[in-house]
Amino acid sequence: ELQQKVEETELLKMELQMLETERVRLSLVEEKLMDVLQLLQQLRDLNISKRALGKILLSTLESCRDPQPGKAHLFEVLDTLYHELTACELLQSQPLEKAQSHQSLSNPLVISC
Repeated sequence: ELQQKVEETELLKMELQMLETERVRLSLVEEKLMDVLQLLQQLRDLNISKRALGKILLSTLESCRDPQPGKAHLFEVLDTLYHELTACELLQSQPLEKAQSHQSLSNPLVISC
């Protein structure tokens, strides 16, 4: 009976470790998603055309067509989209002061619990 309790404890420890790993992964995905949403909000405020935004999205999807082994596909797509958005000419041409003041505002995308 003691051996069974030890095995159950080990199993619970492994499950807890897997849950913690998943929690960290989801937290990283959430952070990257918030970054992407903030960039999209900035681009919307700068009146990016739907055509330009569509090209960015299609470019992202094309580059992530074949998932890389060992890398979460969702995170890979979000990360690629983030980099594509940051390379957007509208954001590059935005004055530094405006970009900094825009980021210092409270994030309207965050939902308080």
